[in-house]
Amino acid sequence: MDDMDHRIVSALRACGADHRVAAAARSLSLAGEHGALWLAAGLVGAAADGARRGSWLRGTALVAGAHLTSMAVKRVVRRARPAHVEPLVRTAGRHSFPSSHAASATAAAVAFGTLGTLGAYGIPPLAAAMCLSRLVVGVHYPTDVAAGAALGALTARLGARWMGGGARD
Repeated sequence: MDDMDHRIVSALRACGADHRVAAAARSLSLAGEHGALWLAAGLVGAAADGARRGSWLRGTALVAGAHLTSMAVKRVVRRARPAHVEPLVRTAGRHSFPSSHAASATAAAVAFGTLGTLGAYGIPPLAAAMCLSRLVVGVHYPTDVAAGAALGALTARLGARWMGGGARD
């Protein structure tokens, strides 16, 4: 599995040789730092959709919870980031597993996906791009991203009933 992880990271990191791809991946990386993009999306949703404000805010809390949980898991697992490729971005920490960007992005896609058109159709493709960007910038292995995405999805699904499932508040 390690060999495949290394080969996939190498292949996707090579895509970053195209300056347009690198710029897009760097932008996603910056926007997703500490879950900022997804937290902001939840707050904008809460401000714009007063009828479901509470659901948006609870979804935002689930995104934050997924991010914090992934950071705690990193401290336990302590897997080093890929060293065989040159990263395109700096990272907040040395540990790779799971991807916190993937955890918060997937939690946002699942949690906000129940809250109307933008959440259902706009956020999932952006979340998928965020997950892929972590490989293009060379700071995660595919298994890091998959584990982060699974953690984010699980967090959002476990909180779905509390969130209100998109019901009007």
